[in-house]
Amino acid sequence: MKQEFCVLIMAGGKGTRFWPKSTEEKPKQFINLIDDKTMIQLTIDRIRNIVPIEKIFVATGEKYIELVKEQIPDLPDRNIIVEPVGRNTAPCILLASLYIKQIYNNCNIAVLPSDHLIKNKKDYIETLKKANEYIENNKNAIVTIGITPDRPETGYGYIKYNKMEIKDIVKVEKFVEKPNLEIAKQYLKSKEYLWNAGMFIFNIDYMLEELENNYNETYKLLQTLPNIYDENYNNKLNEIYPKCESISIDYAVMEKSKNIYVIPSNFGWDDIGTWKALERYIEEDENKNYIKGQASTYNSSNNVLYSENKKIVVIGLDNIFCIESEDMIVIGPKDSMEELVKYREKEM
Repeated sequence: MKQEFCVLIMAGGKGTRFWPKSTEEKPKQFINLIDDKTMIQLTIDRIRNIVPIEKIFVATGEKYIELVKEQIPDLPDRNIIVEPVGRNTAPCILLASLYIKQIYNNCNIAVLPSDHLIKNKKDYIETLKKANEYIENNKNAIVTIGITPDRPETGYGYIKYNKMEIKDIVKVEKFVEKPNLEIAKQYLKSKEYLWNAGMFIFNIDYMLEELENNYNETYKLLQTLPNIYDENYNNKLNEIYPKCESISIDYAVMEKSKNIYVIPSNFGWDDIGTWKALERYIEEDENKNYIKGQASTYNSSNNVLYSENKKIVVIGLDNIFCIESEDMIVIGPKDSMEELVKYREKEM
C-alpha cells in the first residue's frame, strides 16, 4: 500500500551568520534575503505542488511560533512542532518523527531545511518524487540529496559516492566534514564527492528503528512522552527535551547506517550561508556593485550593499560592504565580511 508523503521543515536555527539583518528574534529563515518572500515561505511554496499543507510540518523554537503562523497563515497549528530548546538535528528529527507518526502512522518523510535557495524548482520537485518512490519500494533505506559541486567550497560537508555506478540513486560511501581549500579542490577534481544539502527522505518506521539503535538514550527519553493530544504533553516535553543529547543526524545516524543512498543532483542549490553568498544571486550593475534594496553608487565598484529601510549612497568607494538593518548600519572592507560573526559574538 502506498504510504502518505509528509514533509518536515526544520526552522529552529538562529541564523547568526546574517547578523545584523538576521537576529535571534528574527533569524534568517524568516527574512527575505533574495526574494520578496522570506526563506521559509519560499521553501513552503516549492513543495506545495506535491504535498498539501496539512502534511507539511514545521519544527521550530518556542519564540518563533508566532513568526511561523504569521508567515504561513494556512499551516494548521497542529503542524507546528515546538522544540523547547535547540538540541541539533538528531533530537529534532526524532521528536518530529514520534509526533508525525501519531497523525499519519507509517508515512514517508522528507526532511528539508527552511532557509536554502533552490533555482530550478521543477528539477528539485522531481528529485523529491524520485526519492519518495525509491523509499516506497525500499523501506529499509534512507535517501539523501547530494549536489554536484561547481567550486571548491569549504563551507559545506561532502558525500563520497561511486561515480562509476551509473544510476539515479547510488549508495553513499561516506560522509565527509567541511574540508580546507586544498582538499576541497581535490574533491572537485575527483568528481567523486557531492555537497551534503542536509535533505533526507525516509520511511518513518525505519528512521525510528535507526534512531533507537544508534541514539538509544535520547530515543528512550522521548519515548516517555504522552500522546500529543494529552494535556500534559507540553509540560513533559519541556521537562525532558533539554536532557536530549545534542548531536546532528549525520553523526547520530547517517554515518553509522548501512543503507544510505544519494541522488546526485544539480538544481541550483545553495544554503546562502554568509553575506558573501549574495554575490552569486544578486544581479550586478555595470560597475560590479551588488545591490539589494534601497542603494545607489557613484564612481564606485565591486561593492555589496543591502538595505530595506534607509537608502544607502556610496560615492568613490570600492570593495566595501554596507548592510542596513532596523537597528544599525555596518560597513567594512568586502574581504572582511566573514568578521561580522566574530564581531557579533564579541559584542553580544
